[in-house]
This record gives sequence, C-alpha cells and structure tokens, in this order.
Amino acid sequence: MNTVWIIENTFRKTVSAHPAANTTTSLKHHRQESLGANIDAMALSTAMDGAFWSMSSVSPTTFWGYFFCIIWIHRYLRLIVHTISHWCYRSYPIPAKPSFTSADVTVILPTIHNVFEELRTPLLSILACNPAELILVTPIDKYAGLQRLADSLGHNNIRVLYTPIANKRLQVCEALPKVKTKITIMADDDVEWPSTTVPWLLAPFENPRMGGVVTCQTVKRIWSGPWSARIFNWLGAAYIERRNFEISATHNIDGGTSCMSGRTGAYRTEILASHDFLEGFKTEKWGKYNLNADDDNFVTRWLVNHQWQTWVQYDPECEIETTLENSTKFLYQCSRWARSNWRSNYTSLQQLWCSYALHFATFTSLAFVVDPLLLASCWWATADWDMADRKRAFWAQFIFMFGFTKVIKLVGLFRKNPSDILFLPVTIIFGYFHGLIKIYALFTLKMTSWGSRADGDTNDDVRLTPRPKRSSSLTTPPGRVHLIRYQDEHNVSEKPITRAAGRPEQTEDQHVDEKVALLSAECHDE
Repeated sequence: MNTVWIIENTFRKTVSAHPAANTTTSLKHHRQESLGANIDAMALSTAMDGAFWSMSSVSPTTFWGYFFCIIWIHRYLRLIVHTISHWCYRSYPIPAKPSFTSADVTVILPTIHNVFEELRTPLLSILACNPAELILVTPIDKYAGLQRLADSLGHNNIRVLYTPIANKRLQVCEALPKVKTKITIMADDDVEWPSTTVPWLLAPFENPRMGGVVTCQTVKRIWSGPWSARIFNWLGAAYIERRNFEISATHNIDGGTSCMSGRTGAYRTEILASHDFLEGFKTEKWGKYNLNADDDNFVTRWLVNHQWQTWVQYDPECEIETTLENSTKFLYQCSRWARSNWRSNYTSLQQLWCSYALHFATFTSLAFVVDPLLLASCWWATADWDMADRKRAFWAQFIFMFGFTKVIKLVGLFRKNPSDILFLPVTIIFGYFHGLIKIYALFTLKMTSWGSRADGDTNDDVRLTPRPKRSSSLTTPPGRVHLIRYQDEHNVSEKPITRAAGRPEQTEDQHVDEKVALLSAECHDE
C-alpha cells in the first residue's frame, strides 16, 4: 500500500510542476484522471488484501501451504497406500482338497443379444470349465433363436429360459429358483473365461463367511484398424486395469469394494435364492422410483449390509476377458457407470478405509479441478523461498503428478505391452474429461439407457419407474364408519337378534352395530 501511495503522489507532483503540459488538451486531462482513478483502485485493493491477511493473522504463503498439504494428503495418501497394498496383494490359493468343485456350480447368463452367433465363443469358454448347469435367460421374442444356438453347442447341461421383457433383474430372478447347486456364478454375455477360472473362484468359499467372489479382468485388445478405434480400445483397457488396481488394494486393506462386477461373480446360492434377496432385487427403491438397473451394485450392497465378506481373485489363471466399445459409444458406457456410482456408493459405507478411498472419492476426485489447484498452491506456498528452490519444488510436484500418479495404476498394462506408453498422454487428457462426465452423470441420474449397444435399450422404460402412490382407498372416509363383513359372519344369521318388548324399531345402522357387538363378544369368548 505504501508503494502505491508513493507512485500516486510522485505522479501528482510531476503533473503540478508542469502546468503547460497539464493544459495542452482535454485528452491529457482525461488520461490523467483515469490513471489517478486506476491508482486509487489499486491502492484500495491492496489495502483490502492487507486488511484480510491482517485480520486472519495468517500470511498468504502460510495459508497456501496449509491448503496444499490438505489437498495433497486427501488426493495422494490413498494412492500411496493403495500402491503398497496392491503390490502386496495375494489371492486365496486353491486348496488341495476343496470343499466345492465345478459340480457345485451353476452359471446364470442373462442376455439380450441380437446376434446369437457372437455368443458361441463366450458360451464355449464357460462350458469348458464344466459347470453343473448353464442357464441362459432371454426375452421371449429371442427364445427360439437362443435355443437353437444352445442345441448346436453339443452340451446337455444347458437350459434356456425366457422372460416377458428384456430386463436383467427379471431375467436373473427367473433363473435363480431353478438353481440346485451351492454356488451360483452370474456372468455377462461378452466374457471369455480361462479353463482354470472356476477353481480360483471357489477357493475363497472355504471361508464360511465368504459371500461373493469376483476375478480380475482385462479388455480384448485390437492392434490394427483406425487409430480412433485403437485409442478408445486403450481407454477401455486402462479403465479396467485401474479398477483391478483399486479393488485388489481395498480388499487387501479392509475387504471393501466399490462394486462386485456383474461380468463374472460367484455367490452362495443361499444368499441369492433367499426370499428377502429376490424380493429386494425385484422391488428396489431409489427415491420415489422403482430401480431395475444397477443389478451388480444391488448385489454388492446386499452383501455389505448383511455382513457377508467379499473377495477378488487376482491371478492370470482366472483373468476373464471382456469387450468394451471401441468408438464414441465408450463415453455412453462411462456415463452409465458414473450414474451407478452416484446412485449407489453412499449406500455402501461400511468399511472405514473403503468409504474414504473409494466411495467418498467418487464425490471429490475431479482431476481437472484438483490438479491445477495443487500446482498453483504449491507455487504460491513457496513465494518467500529462493527462486531456484521454488522452481525445484514446483517441478517436483509436476513430475510426481504426471510421472507417478498418472502411471502407477497402469503398470500392469505397460508390462504386457510396452508400446502402450504411447497412449499415456491420451489417458491423462481423458482423465480430465472424465471429470466432466461425472458431473454430467450427476445431473442425469434418472437416465438408465445404455446408449452403447443396439439391443441395450429395449424396455428401458421399466428400469426406472415412479413408485405408485398410496391408494386413496386406504384413507378413512369422512362420516360415520361401520364394519362390513362378507361371507364370514360366524353364523350370525343362525342367531337371530330379537327385539325386546317395548323396544323401539331398530334402524339399519343400529342393526349393524348390534351385529358387530355380538361378533366382538363371540371373539372374546373364544
């Protein structure tokens, strides 16, 4: 503020010392007045700024130092812990004498696929694992075509069922009562299993409190074709790899997970076939709506809320392969997953660490906001440092941010295919864009459409429907109310009510009241 005061007074003294120059033109007057006004504004701003920091008794560098530390810890503490946990993760080993074998497994595969021949490879990979039964469920209009495909596979342990409409929850509920084995595996119609998958899925069930088990996943890669398709294919592979990283880390810490993936998951049949589960699965409520989407999130919430343990088997011998969209349709998939997270994450807050590191992070990890704030606060917090040290601190944060935090979750992919490092800049840019997708998803929570497959939005109108209002017939009508019974009079007619001598004639209402009193007396006597 003193500096501004000196500049302003020096300027005014210079003007008053040269009256000829001061009166040459009105334009000079105007410019001088404008400059004086700007200097006054600068002085006022500086004074207010100084007053703020004086009142807060915290210097700007101290404030930004605290700000940087808080944001840094919130954003990166979980990453560092997860990195250690992920690399220390160990799957349940396959026991020498397992309690469950493939003969104890039924696979349920709901599908709405239009091109049945594309199901052949996934189905054969599942059948190669020798489950006791494979149950396929499809809408009634596709039943005949799916049955023909099942007959052509040459296995007698395939059953095909149908539902009136295309809805995964209804299709699963159609199949669950038919399951006779102790373990049920639910799978998507686009996954391929290694032949060693089932023993790995069954191993954790040696623990009697284990309710559900999923496996690690990978995306089927494409190595030729347009660069746009290869980029979207990479983004899908990176998404799945980050998910593998997160759920293995959190399971290793407190057994928590964001979601038990519906692509392939094994569960105790006693859980899925219970009346309460089936009823909740078919009639889940979300706000004022009936929710028939997010089936895998419901299963996750059910296991967590009923104190069942979950696990993920992270081993190449049980790594299933799936497909994601290799075009802009991938963005529709991302928005659908983001909506599921917004709708579901806050309902699964049981494990302390997982609540902080996965569920709460959904609402706070917007990279396009946090990353610039971290870099800016790092620079402002070191304002009173030597310039050389200040630059070192800034570039250290920059390298840590882009050389470690954006890479560490993808190391598994880079080890398999080192050439994928070329896609790293795309991953970073998409990470910022994904924050916008999450915000868009927050404001479109009522949307349940897939948007990414032609057969995915059939009967979309039943995925989120308004809950029916309470029937007005349950409201007591105004006026005097009488009990009216039908076909259950306890033989009142056999006990005629006689009128005493001299008693006035009864009205119809009085007659009904007397019947009610007589019935009450009979019930009391019984």
